[in-house]
Amino acid sequence: MATYIVFTKESTQDQAELDVYQSKVGDTFKGHPVKILAAYGPQQVLEGDAPEGVVIVEFPSTEAARAWYDSPAYQQVAQHRFRGARYRAVLVEGV
Repeated sequence: MATYIVFTKESTQDQAELDVYQSKVGDTFKGHPVKILAAYGPQQVLEGDAPEGVVIVEFPSTEAARAWYDSPAYQQVAQHRFRGARYRAVLVEGV
């Protein structure tokens, strides 16, 4: 069953750290069955506060999503995201 990880950037703390993250995150997808569905495109807020940005990635299963997210390669790069901004990340299974 398809599984999605939804990242919402709530606030930027250090743009230089985010720039490092952006330059390295693409390489972490190599060897993982991932499809990027949305990445910081235009938003139309329907309810609540608008995040600074949204990224949605699709994996064929929860196991595949966790294999990427928990991988040493991604976790090393994610440290730049953690220092660069406040994000929410949610894994949700499709129907």
